[in-house]
Amino acid sequence: MASELMKVALKPTCSNSETKLIDGASGKTYVVLSISICETAGNAETFDLYVDDGDGGTDHYIYKSQALGANETFVHNDKIVLEATDMLGFITASSADVDVVVSYLEQTL
Repeated sequence: MASELMKVALKPTCSNSETKLIDGASGKTYVVLSISICETAGNAETFDLYVDDGDGGTDHYIYKSQALGANETFVHNDKIVLEATDMLGFITASSADVDVVVSYLEQTL
């Protein structure tokens, strides 16, 4: 029997090293409902948001070098579907202080 859970991933102080926002697990599918990205250090930044198929495979960019103003918030409201071995990744172009909040539905097959 399949089950569904509403979840949130809270990732404070993301910077220029890869952050796994959602790291897929076998037997599960994920539907990302929204992503809120907030710059908190007062410095304009750029960021990448992408799906890595197979966690180490090919990066498929949702946003590449997307501008994020100082003390601004960027909101992504389009749904993203992740399969069991996919990873939703985030990284900034330089040392930064960016908070990311992801709301998603986790489905167990």
